[in-house]
Amino acid sequence: MHTDILSLFGYFASLVIAISMTLSSIVKFRWINLVGALAFAIYGLLIHAIPVTFLNGFIVTADVYYLVKIYRKKEVFDILEVRNDNNYLREFIQFHHKEIHKFFPGFDLIPEMNTISFFVLRNMNVAGVFLAHRQEGDVLHVGLDYVIPEYRDLKNGRYIYQHLRPWFISKGFKMAYAPAGSLKYIKYLKKLGFKEDDKGNFTMALL
Repeated sequence: MHTDILSLFGYFASLVIAISMTLSSIVKFRWINLVGALAFAIYGLLIHAIPVTFLNGFIVTADVYYLVKIYRKKEVFDILEVRNDNNYLREFIQFHHKEIHKFFPGFDLIPEMNTISFFVLRNMNVAGVFLAHRQEGDVLHVGLDYVIPEYRDLKNGRYIYQHLRPWFISKGFKMAYAPAGSLKYIKYLKKLGFKEDDKGNFTMALL
């Protein structure tokens, strides 16, 4: 292989590893790190640097091991309903204020708007917060669906909109409505099955 192409391949592997180190999500870190380490292992083979190949081969093995462990792990989900003026709710939102505004620009906690307020628990750890209110009688208007970085793997969203769907229906909701937020939030909504309307907002039938 041409020396210049080899060098570019090495730079690519380095860049992927560097990107993986900036990720807060453990799952994303493992996947991106796996790609980078695999590229480095191949690079080591191409330049006949056996120590580089062995080291990165070990990293690939470790990433695969932990990814399998993560995906096989059975987590227990639950919700903890709280009052819309709960002190811990206020402190939680204040603590994650900057992160929340990345996904929900302009969000402001207005207690009277949050008639449905709960924390999503994963193995009894707080993984996120969900705030919503009733609109037009049977529409669940989602004001905030925030997940902390360590748990951004769509499991929270699937738990809310799939597992909790009968719970929402029992409360008289037929439709979930989510105003458009950041591009990442829009991508998240689409993955969960929300459909974009002509105003750029998103809806999902619950019934």
